[in-house]
Amino acid sequence: MYALHVMPGHLIRRLNQISMAIFNDRITEMGLDLTSVQFCALIMLSERPGIDQATLAGLIAYDRATIGGVLDRLDAKGLISRQIHPRDRRARMLKLTPAGDALLAVVLPEVQALQHDILAGLPPEDRSEFLRLLQVLTDAGNELSRAPLVLPESR
Repeated sequence: MYALHVMPGHLIRRLNQISMAIFNDRITEMGLDLTSVQFCALIMLSERPGIDQATLAGLIAYDRATIGGVLDRLDAKGLISRQIHPRDRRARMLKLTPAGDALLAVVLPEVQALQHDILAGLPPEDRSEFLRLLQVLTDAGNELSRAPLVLPESR
């Protein structure tokens, strides 16, 4: 075993590769064109319709400079709408369109099901502890991220 193969950063990167492969394979099998970040944006806009681009970026821990491209692609697919914010003409309020709602209704159960596949290497009794520890690590390192998670309560 090489030292690399026991380094947390390397293992986390590998687990991310595995997670992304499972997500991408399942979405492709469904005949859809949707990235994991686009999925995250759809979920958050479903939960918080009318938020602006900067708020969305914070809520999904995505870079504010590149979230615009994600939204451009969702808009081009007819999955979201953008409306001028009544109090700030530079900002756009984001909402799912009926097509976005419909797509999310189809995709969400599949994405929830594939979470089991991502954790398949762990015995069921260890999964909640693994997720708890992942949450501890991501919370502790949040401010070190180039795109930290920003919850509305912490603004």
